[in-house]
Amino acid sequence: MNARSTSTKPGLRALEALNFFMADVQAGIGPFLGVFLQAKGWGAGSIGSVMTIGGLAGMVVTGPAGALIDASRNKRALVVIASIFTLLASALLWVSPSFAMVATSQIATAIAGAALGPALAGITLGMVRQAGFDRQFGRNQVANHAGNVIGAALSGVLGWKFGFAAVFVLAVVFGVLSIVSVLLIPKQAIDDRAARGLESDDDGKDEKTSAFRVLFTCRPLLILAGALALFHLGNAAMLPLYGLAVVAAHQGNPALFTATTIVVAQLVMVGASLVAMRLLRTRGHWWVILLTFLALPLRGLIAAFVIKQWGVWPVQALDGVGAGLQSVAVPALVARLLKGTGHVNVGQGAVMTVQGLGASLSPALGGMIAQALGYRTAFLMLGSIALGSLVLWLGFANQLKPACGSASDARAESPMA
Repeated sequence: MNARSTSTKPGLRALEALNFFMADVQAGIGPFLGVFLQAKGWGAGSIGSVMTIGGLAGMVVTGPAGALIDASRNKRALVVIASIFTLLASALLWVSPSFAMVATSQIATAIAGAALGPALAGITLGMVRQAGFDRQFGRNQVANHAGNVIGAALSGVLGWKFGFAAVFVLAVVFGVLSIVSVLLIPKQAIDDRAARGLESDDDGKDEKTSAFRVLFTCRPLLILAGALALFHLGNAAMLPLYGLAVVAAHQGNPALFTATTIVVAQLVMVGASLVAMRLLRTRGHWWVILLTFLALPLRGLIAAFVIKQWGVWPVQALDGVGAGLQSVAVPALVARLLKGTGHVNVGQGAVMTVQGLGASLSPALGGMIAQALGYRTAFLMLGSIALGSLVLWLGFANQLKPACGSASDARAESPMA
């Protein structure tokens, strides 16, 4: 499959549009939740705790959601259902800002979001197969990050002028457009067998084997998951905590400042996703993921010592580098490691589960540290935790590099080669 045939395949533009509009739907009100609850009188510890509850719920269901995607022959319908569920969950916040209602909303949003990640990866794999996956998924992520930029910018401006209600209205509009986009993808354009990682007649030998046995016997996948868990344990709390720290210190407009933090990171992620597509072809997956692990400790240092409005630029730029590269490299590597097993989307879900474990614990941990010891100490400790990712990735480099593929392998497999 060459680059030309991949780029002209029916439905790919609708797939990219789906990723653009889905950016605002997946997060619900996302990072705006922290400042929304802060305005209602919530403390940093309570905000972190309710975010953790939602993260844990999503973590529990992500693996089974991946299995559902593997088994489903109507992946478009699953995206529609999950989108509607997310929007209804966000609406619960307007019923009451009580802890029980907010926790319920976060749990529902997390459960719906758990299906969206594997679904989008599975649809992409089913449309372009393994040879075109790295490039197309990179294009998807460029669209997704661009959607985050536009969505956050509009949310900030509308929230500043009309209040947080406008942020919810915007999420509904993006949700409707997401549903329209997924329905524009022809059902026949998605090969359900290829979407599971099965392409040749020899593939599928592991399909009858328990999916979890396949996952637990893939050592490189386990190392990847462990490194990502530590990364997200340190990373996930940085943005909401930094927003709270700067708003508390400078009394800036909460919606506008939060939007700025998102826009800066997402703009960098657009560029990072484009760079990741090239680096995967020239350097391979191992090096790209290593770069993401290097960015977070530096981000923690800057966040700790630059709690000022202009500090959002370096702090969120580094978030953009790490998250932007990972958003392309990690799903691509999982698809590579599990090619031919028939359990690719279970693998995507399992890795997201472990990432979710770290991410769900991070807000509670960061919030408690910030409340007890201050924001600066919280940023330093979160950045230090992330050093564990580097230890794992470098310590097992001899096992990981062959599984990740060499630069020559990456070039040979790319449709751009």
